[in-house]
Amino acid sequence: MDYIVVLITCPDTETGRKIAYGLVENKLAACVNIIPGLNSIYYWQGKIEDDSEVLLVVKTQEKLFHQLEKFVKENHPYTVPEIIALPIIKGSESYLNWIDQTVERQ
Repeated sequence: MDYIVVLITCPDTETGRKIAYGLVENKLAACVNIIPGLNSIYYWQGKIEDDSEVLLVVKTQEKLFHQLEKFVKENHPYTVPEIIALPIIKGSESYLNWIDQTVERQ
C-alpha cells in the first residue's frame, strides 16, 4: 500500500475544518491536522499576495488522491487550491495499518 501526506491551504479555520471533516467522514483521509497561523506569500493574477491561511496536513492512501482532490475542489473557495501530495517513505507499521483500517470502504 502506498501512503501520502497531502498539504492543502485554506483561507481560514472554518473552511479548513469543513474540508477536514468532509475528508474524514467520506473516508478519504484517516487524519487531518489543522495548523493555524500560516502566512503565504505568492504570485497570483499579476501581483504578489500576502495572506493569512491555515494548513491542512492530510494522511491517506495514494489510491484515494483523485477522489480527495475532487472533494477539495468542490468544497474549497479558491479558484486554484493548493493540493500537493508527498509520499510517505517510511512510517510506523501500526500507524500505517490504522490508515488502512480507517479509510477502508464499508
